[in-house]
Amino acid sequence: MKKKLCSITMVLSFILSLICFGAPLAQADEKTPADEFRVGMEAGYAPFNWSQKNDEHGAVALDNGAYAGGYDVQIAKKVADGLGKKLVIVQTKWDGLAPALQSGKIDAIIAGMSPTAERRKEVDFTDAYYESQLVVVTKKDSPYAKAKSLKDLSGAKITGQLNTFHYSVIDQIPGVKKEQAMDNFSAMRTALASGIIDGYVSERPEGVTATSVDKNMTMLEFSDENGFQTTPEDVQVAIGMRKGDTDQEKVNAILATITPDERTQIMDQAIVDQPAAVEEETTDDTASTEKTGVFSDIKSIWDQSGTLFLRGAGLTLLIALFGTVVGTALGLLIGVFRTIPESEHKAVYYLQKFANWLLSVYIEVFRGTPMMVQAMVIFYGLALAFGISLDKTAAALFIVSINTGAYMSEIVRGGIFAVDKGQFEAAQAIGMTHGQTMRKVVIPQVLRNILPATGNEFVINIKDTAVLSVIGVADLFFQGNSTAGGNYKFFQTFTIVAIMYLIMTYTITRILRVVERKMDGPSAYVQIDEIEEIANLEEK
Repeated sequence: MKKKLCSITMVLSFILSLICFGAPLAQADEKTPADEFRVGMEAGYAPFNWSQKNDEHGAVALDNGAYAGGYDVQIAKKVADGLGKKLVIVQTKWDGLAPALQSGKIDAIIAGMSPTAERRKEVDFTDAYYESQLVVVTKKDSPYAKAKSLKDLSGAKITGQLNTFHYSVIDQIPGVKKEQAMDNFSAMRTALASGIIDGYVSERPEGVTATSVDKNMTMLEFSDENGFQTTPEDVQVAIGMRKGDTDQEKVNAILATITPDERTQIMDQAIVDQPAAVEEETTDDTASTEKTGVFSDIKSIWDQSGTLFLRGAGLTLLIALFGTVVGTALGLLIGVFRTIPESEHKAVYYLQKFANWLLSVYIEVFRGTPMMVQAMVIFYGLALAFGISLDKTAAALFIVSINTGAYMSEIVRGGIFAVDKGQFEAAQAIGMTHGQTMRKVVIPQVLRNILPATGNEFVINIKDTAVLSVIGVADLFFQGNSTAGGNYKFFQTFTIVAIMYLIMTYTITRILRVVERKMDGPSAYVQIDEIEEIANLEEK
């Protein structure tokens, strides 16, 4: 018995150490190939960058089946050609761009980023490749639509994108009601359209795009004396590169070959080519023969991006299913281990104590922190601290699995406690070891007891994969967000996304209900009856 306890303890300690420290190594990516120029961008900030379904207008393929287009993409192509490398676009959320660059997952940020003094502390910037001016986007029927100066916006609810200069300049508006910064422009446009805010700070190209697509919006431009007070670097857009990158001088030389007129021409063409503008033009051409509305918009969006949504839904289900299965197995292993009686042998006893301490730390850490934070720490933190670069999908599977395992371990513990103590005593009375008792008596009942909670965890995982978009996992939410950023039809796009989530969760719930009914038959208690019968025979 002591040998078994020692073996189990050592195996569990090894597995836990592998999960916490070693498992990511198995998923480590190779370093960026020398012949590739990997560029990070949101692909959702038209006209600088957006995502589309094909390679029209010189768009570049993404790893999720979509294509990235826009002004930034065209600039990136010129830089990659000048460097003699293949351009690879890595679609990444705004907050993840800097960590991705610092961790070596990308070689440059070309995403409409301004080279502010704060950013220069962590990132080196090239010479500017575009210069714009700050504007405020508001609704045409807003009381602030006729504002001629910042003073006229007094009392307005204004916001800007998180971690951008746009948000900081809001303080220059007298009497402004500065709202919480938002994650992306899609969220800000939706908030403006729904009346949550009165306006948001942006750059002129984005403002032109917003007002050309949504006729209910207008763009406020101010004179130098009545507008935002900025420095040249605040309104410039430059390429972000790692500190000390030797290619920076080469990139500057390439940018110098692009004339101001050519840059203006590329931007003007990007405004025309963006998906929302193309769709608007098509709608205008067919308005006399086709009826438009919410339902026709939904059909149009599905026709254009349905394949991407289905691909995202498939990845969502894969991550949720894998994470739930592995997490449940991990929870069972931990739950069983924590029920092992304490050994009388000192070495095994202290090893058990240490393993239990490790398990407690693991459970508290992963139950006590948000999955989004865990994703950032594991995906970017491992690369920064240890040089371990994970594949996005592999990282997602790992993150969801260990997160689920922490919750399932407590669920399993409750399931074990729900088994009547008399059954433990009966098993011991007929000479069963602890392992046999758990395997033949307790675990079958625990599996039934925790089935509803396991199903609930599965449903939660389906929805929680959305937070993994922070590391660029192309799940259903990520695909929906990218599509909405290009077509500006937020309500229609996310209605489709919501329906798909509902279909997935409802279907899984119904399947689990059928499984529960199957497990509730008399056969679920045969094993217990047999044990009691054997115990009675022993007494006789």
